Amino acid sequence: MLSDLWGKDKNHWISNYHDFLSPHFEWQYYETTALADLNTPNLSQEERHDFFVQQGIKTAVSNLLNAEPHPIYVLAFSIGGTIAWKAALKGPNILGLYAISATRLRYETENPSFPIKLLYGEKDPYRPDNQWFQNKNMEWKILAGEAHEVYTQAAFVNQFKEDILHFFQSNDEKR
Repeated sequence: MLSDLWGKDKNHWISNYHDFLSPHFEWQYYETTALADLNTPNLSQEERHDFFVQQGIKTAVSNLLNAEPHPIYVLAFSIGGTIAWKAALKGPNILGLYAISATRLRYETENPSFPIKLLYGEKDPYRPDNQWFQNKNMEWKILAGEAHEVYTQAAFVNQFKEDILHFFQSNDEKR
């Protein structure tokens, strides 16, 4: 599991995922801030975003590939989805990606060759446009009335936990 750009600073919601994933999977949680070597506390959202765009994504991809030399499935949030996508393009370690609010994917033109499911809030102004989705061979869903940080809501987790489990279990069975 890959966090959003807040890492440990605002991850109170991560326990909602831990609770339903733990009985089914051996899993590892990575804070994207740690993977990216973001060592400056108290940065604003804009400053964090700039850090990731300028250098953090590249560093995080390299560190993720080093940390996970064996094949894995990834559940990722926001910038974590972009990190997983780029890691998959550099190495064969990623077997599947379920990403929520991974808005920087809108700039990606090359597709990884594994199962992908993407979820975005309808009110997220930075989600990929419909043309981007139509050019990709993957599952995706736009969540009516929801914003970027929909993944932090307990109601979202309760609504989609079975979908998340099914995605990973069914793709693992196909291997």
